[in-house]
Amino acid sequence: MQTELIIVSEYCQKCHIDPSFILLLEEGGLIDINIVDGERYLLSSQLKEVEQYTRMYYDLSINMEGIDAIHHLLNRMETLQHEIHSLKKRLRIYESHNFNIINM
Repeated sequence: MQTELIIVSEYCQKCHIDPSFILLLEEGGLIDINIVDGERYLLSSQLKEVEQYTRMYYDLSINMEGIDAIHHLLNRMETLQHEIHSLKKRLRIYESHNFNIINM
């Protein structure tokens, strides 16, 4: 699996954002930055999150603490959705098993 790297300075220039914002995201543990030969790189797989954080910060004026809280809540919500899905699946198996016993 090949991972595409994006130069942070070029990304920031094209998106009109301050490179220090990307560093704040890294310091906050929201993204990972790779350093190769002194150059900072984003993983292409992180672009969706970086774009979300950028909109929150620049368009909605949400500070880094707010972005971190939103990130935590979104992750928690996703975890709960997976848990609900798993429980529904188990319930269907249980209901199917009980239906088969009743019809015997």
